Amino acid sequence: MIKSYLKIAWRNMLNNKVYSGLNIVGLAAGMAVALLIALWVFNQYSYDKFLPNYKQLYQVELNFTDQHEGEHTQQAVSLPIADVLRKEYPEVKYVAESDWMGDHDLLVGDKKLYMSGAAVGSDFLKMFGYPLIKGNANSVLKDAYSIVLTQSTAKALFGDADPLDKTVRIDNKHDVKVTGVMRDVPKNSSLQFNYLLPFSYSEQTEDWMKNARTTYYNNSFQMFVQLQPNADYAKLAPKIRNIVYKGGPQMRPAKPLVLFHPLKDWRLYSEFKNGKEVGGFIDYVRMFSIVGILVLVIACINFMNLSTARSEKRAREVGVRKAIGSQRGDLIFQFLIESILITFVAFLLSILFVQLALPSFNTLTGDLISIPFGNLVFWCIMLTYVLVTGLLAGSRPAFYLSSFNPVKVLKGSIRVGKAASLPRKILVVLQFTCSIALIISTVIVYQQIQYAKNRPTGYRAARLITTDMSGDLSNNYDALKNDLLQTGMVESVAKASSPLTGIYMHTGIEKWPGQGAGELALNVGGVAVSDNYFKTVGMKLIQGHDFSSNWSSDTSNIIINEAAVKRMGLKNPVNQLINYDNVRGPARIIGVVKDALMESPFTPVEPAVFNHGRGGNFVIYRLSPTVKTRDAIEKITKIFNIYNPAYPFTCQFVDQEYNHKFNLELLVGKLAGVFAGLAIFISCLGLFGLAAYVAEQRTKEIGVRKVLGASVAQVWLLLSKDFIMLVMISCLIASPVALYFLSNWLQKYNYRVSIGPGVFVLSAIAALIITLVTISFQAIKVALANPVKSLRSE
Repeated sequence: MIKSYLKIAWRNMLNNKVYSGLNIVGLAAGMAVALLIALWVFNQYSYDKFLPNYKQLYQVELNFTDQHEGEHTQQAVSLPIADVLRKEYPEVKYVAESDWMGDHDLLVGDKKLYMSGAAVGSDFLKMFGYPLIKGNANSVLKDAYSIVLTQSTAKALFGDADPLDKTVRIDNKHDVKVTGVMRDVPKNSSLQFNYLLPFSYSEQTEDWMKNARTTYYNNSFQMFVQLQPNADYAKLAPKIRNIVYKGGPQMRPAKPLVLFHPLKDWRLYSEFKNGKEVGGFIDYVRMFSIVGILVLVIACINFMNLSTARSEKRAREVGVRKAIGSQRGDLIFQFLIESILITFVAFLLSILFVQLALPSFNTLTGDLISIPFGNLVFWCIMLTYVLVTGLLAGSRPAFYLSSFNPVKVLKGSIRVGKAASLPRKILVVLQFTCSIALIISTVIVYQQIQYAKNRPTGYRAARLITTDMSGDLSNNYDALKNDLLQTGMVESVAKASSPLTGIYMHTGIEKWPGQGAGELALNVGGVAVSDNYFKTVGMKLIQGHDFSSNWSSDTSNIIINEAAVKRMGLKNPVNQLINYDNVRGPARIIGVVKDALMESPFTPVEPAVFNHGRGGNFVIYRLSPTVKTRDAIEKITKIFNIYNPAYPFTCQFVDQEYNHKFNLELLVGKLAGVFAGLAIFISCLGLFGLAAYVAEQRTKEIGVRKVLGASVAQVWLLLSKDFIMLVMISCLIASPVALYFLSNWLQKYNYRVSIGPGVFVLSAIAALIITLVTISFQAIKVALANPVKSLRSE
């Protein structure tokens, strides 16, 4: 019986090639979108799940509550927390401090690699369980001057030779011995690195870390813990909250509360409220999951509409089958089999679509997603996917077609097309409501990105370049600066502990003039800069003066931004004394600089303090306005190579780095645009099929109208007006729905665009134009046809 049904279904597909093609392509496109999103969602949920102890691993974070600035949570913490956790909390099995060092130079003979790595506590590998090919996790990080390389890094440095006990020179300053080789870190790992150094290496070689173990103010480190197998974090959380606050009166930056962030939530949950996870990237994962389902539903609606629209073609078949004894259940089963067969063909086509789209999709998202062809579980899920989609798409046609009265059908007294028109119209409205809502969402996301991009940064990013500071560059900074200026390619040079697009250290202002009774310390960003820094980057001093070229005369002087002045309520800040960083003692404010966007472009500028520092992590220089960038880089490279021979020259353009802050929003906007386009395309396929069917059904009516004098425009309007009305209804429904969800999405941004009526009007116009273009081909084709041919049988 099933074999017979399959034969009938296959013959029906071949006999109605156009409608079958529209059904298959529409379903395939919808299934491809849903499958692509499903693969992407699965990839997001797979992050870090390969680690053996991921359920017991946490990151230590600080939740700050400030009566003026509100609440925020940060990953940067201070080192004394690690000692307290080790000594006082038996629930904690391991603690690992870490300093994510950025890119550093690895030298072996004449081979130079400039790669990212981290300095981590000795228990790090025991906690995370990254598999070692060579070495023992218990001992590879014990010696301060040791290093663990990833497999690809070891091969790049040593080729096929055994790297164990070989020497690698770090930053042309220190020699370290290779004690271990680990497998490359998977792409779906939250932590990415090419080598690991012991944390004790940083403590022994970095001057800025000398007092880090004794102060809670130096929040510059990331810290990880592993709980005991039987430990319950819910019971431990209240015990650890006040670790920093109990550290002493001198160690209270804005009442920080300690919390543990589970490894399983690192990827998807990064937003906190009252110290609890409330959202993050999971919001986008959920949003695109819904989009995938909606696009699939739109494709299924196409199938339903086209199947029921052509029900007259199969009405007699149903009547004959019922007349010779077929039960309604048999007919339902037959039509569902046909639906599943079409869905299966569409699924095969959707696999091809996904395979073709994956390279571009991976480039867009930065992920490494592939179809797991060799995974049996995947194919079981896909089989279920085909069956569910086939049943969903075929349910209404099956129940509708099987309900026909055989007597009326065989007498020819039933007009089944009109009987199905209302449900079809409702489904068309639903289709276009979803599509128009996606169009509106795409426009608003784009507007939000442009709104934030147009926000004044407070510095001049154009032609501003940064290069990571090395030991050799630091030792030869003055000579480097002079040579760069003498080329004429560079107009100004400075150095700083943080780039323009981020603040790497947070500290506290303990006391300031006018501080209220019981008012807690102010958590601020801290940046050490050289003289000429503000001129180089283009920040404007609005009060006081800049640092002098004599470092020793400015050791106790600081410059603060407008946000810090406002937060402390200082009316005349210049020459006021504050207690800053607890280690420096009283510091004198010598200037106030205009607020600059050094962190998120979507949030208010945070209070910041700039001190005059000898060292620095970055060389910052501005190209002269009259030189070509390519020529300037060529000359600059030669100079950097003179003073930094161990490093390959690298640089970052500040304007490009700033644009990277919009990567997430750009990704959301591009994905929303792509899926909105596909949703419109699928909807238009169905609309095209319905327009063709309506034109076919009304051929004789149109012939009569043309004989009686109807123009082409009148016939076109006759066939188009119903569809236009349906799309207008869709616009009226989609607008408030989109407004509700987009308003909620924008609430997460302090700096956000206002949603005006223009976006809804433009989206409605776009939808109407697309609709008219889709249906006009069929409408004009019928309007131009010779009425004699359509009326010949009368």
